Amino acid sequence: MNTYGYIRVSSADQNEDRQLDAMHALGISANRIYTEKQSGKRAANRPRLQALMAAVKAGDSVTVESISRFARNTKDLLELVEQLAAKGVEFISLKENIDTTTPTGKFMLTIFGAVAELERGYILQRQAEGIAAAKRRGKHLGRPAKKPPTNFKTLVKRWERKETPLPNVLTECGRVSPSTFYKWLAQHRIARGFGRDGTP
Repeated sequence: MNTYGYIRVSSADQNEDRQLDAMHALGISANRIYTEKQSGKRAANRPRLQALMAAVKAGDSVTVESISRFARNTKDLLELVEQLAAKGVEFISLKENIDTTTPTGKFMLTIFGAVAELERGYILQRQAEGIAAAKRRGKHLGRPAKKPPTNFKTLVKRWERKETPLPNVLTECGRVSPSTFYKWLAQHRIARGFGRDGTP
């Protein structure tokens, strides 16, 4: 029987030390700890989780620091636990003190999974309400829109005269994409009284 650990953080810049310390405290060897650094929305998109599910066999157990690290909604959680149970593998969540070998643990698993999903729903609802409120106040959300450089007119002339190739122009414009350059070009021509194709 082997004990495996699963750790997940939502992005590469988040710290997994707290979860790792919990695994080490249980004596789980490093080669049996699977660490994921991405969103937990879909289990199928988590390669380390899929590798763990393939590695475990009857008699093994999978330990997580909390169920929110293992799954982000009730359906996902129960499906994963059912997959483990079908292979004869136990599931343990330290924070919620859940052990699927007991009836109480199975019941608590369902309850906590439902609560986690409800909390996530509340978070998304608050985010949506905040975004809507910001938009009503006229606040710009997301990255600031890129603007052409001050010498854009000169760059365009050099490009039109074939003095500077497009890749060089894109670099001088701040490494923008061709689509961004052509959008600026269309705006530039319209401002000069020309059509998008450069004709009067």
